[in-house]
Amino acid sequence: MTYRVGIINVTGFAGMEAARLLWNHPNAHLAAATGRSLAGKKLGEAFPHLAVYRDLVIGESIEEEVDIVMSALPTAESAEACEPWVKQGVPVIDIAADFRLRDPAAFEEWFGRPHPAPALLDQAVYGLPELNRDRIKKTKLVANPGCYPATSVLALAPAIADGLVEDTVIVDAKSGISGAGRGSGGGFSYADVNEDVSAYKIAAHNHQPEIAQELGALREGPQPRVTFVPHLVPMTRGIHATCYAPLRRDVSRDEIFALYREFYGDAPFTAVVDAPPHTKHTAGNNMCLVHPVIDARNGMLVATGVLDNLVKGAAGQAIENMNLMLGLPQDDGLNLPAVFP
Repeated sequence: MTYRVGIINVTGFAGMEAARLLWNHPNAHLAAATGRSLAGKKLGEAFPHLAVYRDLVIGESIEEEVDIVMSALPTAESAEACEPWVKQGVPVIDIAADFRLRDPAAFEEWFGRPHPAPALLDQAVYGLPELNRDRIKKTKLVANPGCYPATSVLALAPAIADGLVEDTVIVDAKSGISGAGRGSGGGFSYADVNEDVSAYKIAAHNHQPEIAQELGALREGPQPRVTFVPHLVPMTRGIHATCYAPLRRDVSRDEIFALYREFYGDAPFTAVVDAPPHTKHTAGNNMCLVHPVIDARNGMLVATGVLDNLVKGAAGQAIENMNLMLGLPQDDGLNLPAVFP
């Protein structure tokens, strides 16, 4: 059986990346796609890099029969589009942030508006297979992780779950420009970002509670206190997170690598690497590369993680979740090498 996929808002970076990755999927194909600004145009004409989709017309809504839906609408708009499909029993993957935070009050605090579909929050499973594979297989609604949280949580999860580190965590992260999305407005032109690095939303980014929530779920006790500082760097795609946490006990390099490799032993898309990874090592593929270091002089864990914000940080992760929800091999359509240079 070939499963039919519908993408809501294929015209954003995450939506079009999902379309690109689905083209060579062995057991699923893109059957319908929507886009408010380009409705009525053929997908391959609207986006020449997707010219393989010669006949698929972008619609205002999904009218075709589909087996699963991915929504790449902006946060706070996505839940409204997802809700009818969930009620029909069609599996849904929300690539936006609408279902990531389990507490509707937290959503309102960080996004400045009431949650658009609070009744669905109890059904949503956080879509990070390294932590929730079995739950993803059983749910009809997946909250695809944010790109920064996916990187940061995967860099820290083994140490947090083991109780190796204290409750204070600092995440210093960098993102390529595509993380802002196609419709993000001014401030992201070549002249704005070239030869420039800047921090933004310091200690006020909505990914901060997402990181704390998912790290807190790994062990009993209060959520870690997460200080999160994102930076914009002049590259197209990629996330690099350097995460710091004080150690509770002494641990050697061999011990920390053994802990991480055991934790990710059955994770096809997270690899523990011997040297600090570069963002280019994951460009265009669904891998997250993690490198833990012990700063013994200062009693600190320093864990770095990298991934492609449009693949493992968005569309590739959505397809990985789709595979699990549909009972397909987890790596279907995603066994891709990185693009270099």
